[in-house]
Amino acid sequence: MNKDIVELQEDVSKSALYSEDLAPVPPSKRTWNKWNLAAIWVGMAVCIPTYLLASYMIKTGLNWYEALIIIGLANLIITIPMILNGHAGVKYGVPFPVIGRAAFGTKGIHIASVARGIIACGWFGVQTWIGGLAIYAIFNAITGTQGELGLSVGKFIGFAIFWIINIYFIWKGTESIKWLETYSAPILVFMGIALIWWSYAKADGFAIVLKQSSQLEKTAATLTDNDNTLYLNLNVLNDKDGNPKANQYQISANGIKSEWKNINKNPIAISEIASVDAIKSGSKNIQVQFRNDTGAAPIDSSVVSALLVNPTENGGSKLWGYLLWLTAMVGFWATMSISIADITRYAATQSDQVSGQFIGLPATMMLYSFVGIFVTCAAVINFNDILIADDAPWDPVSLISKFKSPIVVIIAQIFMLIATLSTNIAANVIAPANAFSNLFPKKISFKMGGIITGVLGILIAPWWLLNEISGFLMFVSGLLGPVLGILITDYFLIRRKHIELADLYKVAGIYSYNKTGFNKAAIVALVIGVFLALIGFWVPALNFLYSLSWFTGFIISSVIYYLLMKKEKLELQ
Repeated sequence: MNKDIVELQEDVSKSALYSEDLAPVPPSKRTWNKWNLAAIWVGMAVCIPTYLLASYMIKTGLNWYEALIIIGLANLIITIPMILNGHAGVKYGVPFPVIGRAAFGTKGIHIASVARGIIACGWFGVQTWIGGLAIYAIFNAITGTQGELGLSVGKFIGFAIFWIINIYFIWKGTESIKWLETYSAPILVFMGIALIWWSYAKADGFAIVLKQSSQLEKTAATLTDNDNTLYLNLNVLNDKDGNPKANQYQISANGIKSEWKNINKNPIAISEIASVDAIKSGSKNIQVQFRNDTGAAPIDSSVVSALLVNPTENGGSKLWGYLLWLTAMVGFWATMSISIADITRYAATQSDQVSGQFIGLPATMMLYSFVGIFVTCAAVINFNDILIADDAPWDPVSLISKFKSPIVVIIAQIFMLIATLSTNIAANVIAPANAFSNLFPKKISFKMGGIITGVLGILIAPWWLLNEISGFLMFVSGLLGPVLGILITDYFLIRRKHIELADLYKVAGIYSYNKTGFNKAAIVALVIGVFLALIGFWVPALNFLYSLSWFTGFIISSVIYYLLMKKEKLELQ
């Protein structure tokens, strides 16, 4: 008998808190080894947000290796609580909503699990819409039709098809999910390596490609106000030989444009170049467009706003900037760290879950963040129509759109479909399906919970809220540190990894907390942790608490929960 696993010795099948889907996974069904778990993480981590992570940091002035180090360190940090929280999943074979009953109570766990589930439903809708757009792009490439910019029937059909594909894997159950992740992982790794090779071959060297990253740190146009004189600073991209890719610029303000002018010096006083009163008067709402007119036809950049900056401002402490980005990157997997037992319950040993997570998560996140950096830097060289950093194709969709070959577009979009599907199923379906099943175990199965997830993913209307809801979901995810802190503190420090397995399924068991269903210590710790993580949003002096919200909530709720549980001297077995 495996000493890592505790089996259920009592028949609790008639309890209202029990169902086959929430029951402990028996040793005979623990079929996921370390490579299956690593594959799960490859499938989850390879997605458009991962590809974009480094770009957010580089655009704020960090260089490529600083961004990569922060991403790597953040994912090493989050892997540790991920493994700690996954321990109970392996030992007891139960999902997060069940193991969480010990800390929060049989009813109190709904607060944490449903919050986690709703966030996943939001991401499910967003990812399904993105997958639908890939199907729509494949259809257009095959038929040779031009895709429409706004909403269209074709995009909704693509969304519906991809939604049905997701639901298929939900309905087939966890073994089909393991199959999907296991076979998609090597394909996704190959895709990343192929993208790096393509970039290297096109640009003639790694060093040449990575050298371009410093160009992407600069905003295309900025304004500085020195002694009441407004200056325009222009930053165009250079090719690999150091030659500017744009030679002209045009400014506009209040709807009035200047003539196209050659870039002869930099910075330029606005009063010297403006020929119209609306611009010469000192308007600080100025747009700039760049052009290369040396070829057969002029190539224009997008129109960008010239941002007003203070030339004496140093931008604050760089170390503080690192901490802020580290917090954001840790928060990226905040939700999965809470519900990781949903996956580790299928692992055969603790060794499998530890090695599988360490192999799969940090390495994949660093690889695909590097792919995003490297491919975008190479695009600066490989595509003549990228004149400024603002037009660099950081996201894969923009990159694919630059290829004219239908075959390339179709293959690339198929890869995107695989990446999106594997992320969606593992990260955005398993957790909410278990959370909804836990609400009414006898009435809602895992499959039905997955269907509810899919329906809610439609109801959020991701085609309208894509950008807004993504930011909101990232924000909320960063506030879930308190839940993880309470779970880990309860399991390791309060209960010393010992849980009465049968009582997790008893309405009047020790985890019903005097039949109220709520552990007051956990609820108080949760509320205080979230409150203190948020208070800095309204109180400037405490902004550091808000900026480091994940760490703030995790640490404060852990400490408060530990002290409250010790003070109450609850009888724990």
